[in-house]
Amino acid sequence: MLAHRLKQARLKANLSQEKLGKLAGIDPMSASARMNQYERGKHAPDYQLMCKVSEILTMPVSWFYTQDEDAAKLQEIFFNLSADNRKSILASAETLLARNTPVAATE
Repeated sequence: MLAHRLKQARLKANLSQEKLGKLAGIDPMSASARMNQYERGKHAPDYQLMCKVSEILTMPVSWFYTQDEDAAKLQEIFFNLSADNRKSILASAETLLARNTPVAATE
């Protein structure tokens, strides 16, 4: 999932692999090759590098690792909201959760 999301976010930001790698602090001589390996899933970047990449691409770090598409979309939306709107969303989610019938109870 990481490889796919990394490429998706990089393309959305209109950055080349080389440019993203350089911005993230990868040696300029290997930036393009390393980012290519990450996007192909041949190697995985460490968490520290992903923190830099997520900041550059303005995406939450957790988004890159999330398997569920709905959860990933919620993370992306939440990340880009103002603090006040985040509080509103959390309050609404808590209200919905309180009214929700647990999945295990309905099976």
